Amino acid sequence: MRNFAATCLLLIGIAFTSNAQYGYRDGNRIGLSAGITQLGLTTSNFSTKPSSGWMGGLSVRGNYYNNFSMIFGMQFTESHFTIATKTPALQNRETPFKVMGAQIRLLLSYNLVKDHVSLDFGPVLQVSDKLKIKATDENNSLTGTPLVAKDILDVTKVNGNLYIGISAGNKRVRAVAFYQYGVNNFLNHLNQNEVLLAKNLGKKFDGHLGLLSAQLLVNL
Repeated sequence: MRNFAATCLLLIGIAFTSNAQYGYRDGNRIGLSAGITQLGLTTSNFSTKPSSGWMGGLSVRGNYYNNFSMIFGMQFTESHFTIATKTPALQNRETPFKVMGAQIRLLLSYNLVKDHVSLDFGPVLQVSDKLKIKATDENNSLTGTPLVAKDILDVTKVNGNLYIGISAGNKRVRAVAFYQYGVNNFLNHLNQNEVLLAKNLGKKFDGHLGLLSAQLLVNL
């Protein structure tokens, strides 16, 4: 969290420093953004920890009504979290799981300080692949369960998130920090596998993603 906060402050500094180098203009703006992520999985099934990754993409911001704007965007992400496991040699290991996917977002943006600071919120559709792990980690047992790491890779592919964030800077360069909460059960697809449910002693799989990101946005 310290590194995440330091990155946010650095991006805000860059965004405001560029203010004097840009003449304002109204209208729609196309932006390119990229930055770091910290992804966590909240679940009672396993012991998890957030881990870092990256995210970047394209967005379009347009004037909507008075102090409100609309943002439509697409981003691609490679984010990670870890689960406490034991190797076949019974050594403790935080096994990293990778989430790769694309997001489509439609946000409402409220200008707290016109042209400088805005509050953004709205829904996000996330489409991702199966979880990825290293081949050497596939047979690590998930601590406190009869499962191994390769058992839980086939998660729910289409997920809905709620987005809330803040951006600061000017019309050309902005620092963006946001949080996304996964509304649906990210592990629900595992519940369709009777073998896994039996292996998990009949306990349902339930988990929700939480994603923090700090990015730098450059409007073209």
